Amino acid sequence: MLNYRHLHYFWMVAKEGGFARAADRLEMAVQTISAQVRDLEKALGHQLLKPSGRGVALTEAGLAAYARAEEIFQLGQGIAEEVRQAASAKVARLSVGLSDGISKLAAHALLEPVLATPHLRLVCHEGEFDELLSELALHQLDVVLAGQAAPRNPNQRLTSERIARSRLQWYGPASLVRKQVRERFPQSLQDLPVLLPTFHSPLRSTLDNWFQDLGMRPRVVGEFEDSALLAVFAARGLGVFPVSHLGAQDVGLMRGLRLLGDCPNIGEEVHAIWSRRGQHHPLVRQMVACAHEAGAV
Repeated sequence: MLNYRHLHYFWMVAKEGGFARAADRLEMAVQTISAQVRDLEKALGHQLLKPSGRGVALTEAGLAAYARAEEIFQLGQGIAEEVRQAASAKVARLSVGLSDGISKLAAHALLEPVLATPHLRLVCHEGEFDELLSELALHQLDVVLAGQAAPRNPNQRLTSERIARSRLQWYGPASLVRKQVRERFPQSLQDLPVLLPTFHSPLRSTLDNWFQDLGMRPRVVGEFEDSALLAVFAARGLGVFPVSHLGAQDVGLMRGLRLLGDCPNIGEEVHAIWSRRGQHHPLVRQMVACAHEAGAV
């Protein structure tokens, strides 16, 4: 492994332009610093310094080493302050599992009430539903947001609650969502390029059944696991896409997207799942309470 003490001595010699000045700065013997810089050169296999007048200059290899050492020790100088701030601040940590297929736009809308918490440290982990429930049972997560309730399993001792059910809306770029298209919705979907969530999402089967009931076979041009990424591609003109009204609060911030139409009879559900420890987490309680107050359920 690289000896960072040797690297620090080399860095000081390079900054001061010579061994004697570096020794004065470090209050060490010149011979000690010289020997340890030679050890660094041996470890790296290249000469880093060369004589230059009464001091030293960097070789090409030394320039590369110095640039990296500069980054390392500049960062190191900020550690003490960061540690002091971390020790003095009461960090509010919230670890959230986001199940594959859940709308990330809806998840953001549900988490938004806690984002202004002072000293918040939010950790979001995306994964398969069963994997997240296992992590929750092991107290590695505080809460899981998913499109389905937790299955009954007395060994896991998990509680789930539906915290949102939001009607579906369709959005698209201005180039596709014109007045005539909006007036013919939902039949106009037959003539538009459509973006859909993948089969990871419980919403996908709901949409497929809805298309079947309408007797439509849409032209699907893209499938996405991440609803936020889906919205980005839609905003770039790839097609129209469905999103829950809850998630559409974020979509409205994306320039160029327009509302195509509403689907009041179908929607997206979001369930919050937590362990016994999670039910006492103040930010989990706040998120669930705000969802109820907002009438998201």
